[in-house]
Amino acid sequence: MASAISFEFFPPKTDEQRQQLDNTAARLKQLSPQYVSVTFGAGGSTLSYTPETVRRLRTEFELDAAPHLSCMGGTRDEIKHLLKLYQAMGCKRIVALRGDMPSGMAGFGEFRYANELVQFIRDQSGDAFHLEVACYPEAHPQAADMQSDLRNFCRKVDAGANGAISQYFFNADAYFRFVDEARRAGVSIPITPGIMPIANFSQLKRFSDICGAEIPRWIERRMRGFGDDAESIREFGADVVGKLCQDLLAGGAPGLHFYTLNRAKPTLAVLDRLGKA
Repeated sequence: MASAISFEFFPPKTDEQRQQLDNTAARLKQLSPQYVSVTFGAGGSTLSYTPETVRRLRTEFELDAAPHLSCMGGTRDEIKHLLKLYQAMGCKRIVALRGDMPSGMAGFGEFRYANELVQFIRDQSGDAFHLEVACYPEAHPQAADMQSDLRNFCRKVDAGANGAISQYFFNADAYFRFVDEARRAGVSIPITPGIMPIANFSQLKRFSDICGAEIPRWIERRMRGFGDDAESIREFGADVVGKLCQDLLAGGAPGLHFYTLNRAKPTLAVLDRLGKA
């Protein structure tokens, strides 16, 4: 593949989920991803699931699995332990995030912002890990404005990030404008667009309301027009996201990072539009 692709998975908690991830990992492995990442549950809810999933993906599927680490994921000592564990596993990449505040939690843990976590990883592990951080072409939902959000991103880069993965979006101009502004602010690391394949519109709408990703009105109206016609939604979604990916790669995006939700079919449908599946 000319452009690097990567896939995000979440840690399974049941035998059924584990089987689904195994099937998905086996299918997507055929596309030779640069790496796959494994999410970290809010408030450390997957404190043990994430390392176990990383281990399985590395040993059983021979994928370069990169764990997510979150500010919500425990104390300094717990994160220090995880860093040593991931080094022992042979991990070379970590996705360092602030993470979402779980419901019922009164306050943050020992780290409040992702730049503090990045700095801590650098202090503990030097250059042992390639660190990816998050960025938001349409601004983080809790940011006061675009400028303050960009300043927060720059802090993560200054703390030692090697690359960034964006929140998903459906407007290529939002990504390119964000990249241009980041470059003017002195950011030189690769900024990889995050891609959300569309399989279930109600689920997509719920995710987007939470994370602040805008679904263009014309897409939403077309999706609602399909009603319960799941096949038409999938085909239209693959066409829309496939065209988005084409525009991103043509405009110079360094690669594509797919939020798979542990399902292969929607991602493969998009990559098929690109002639890559």
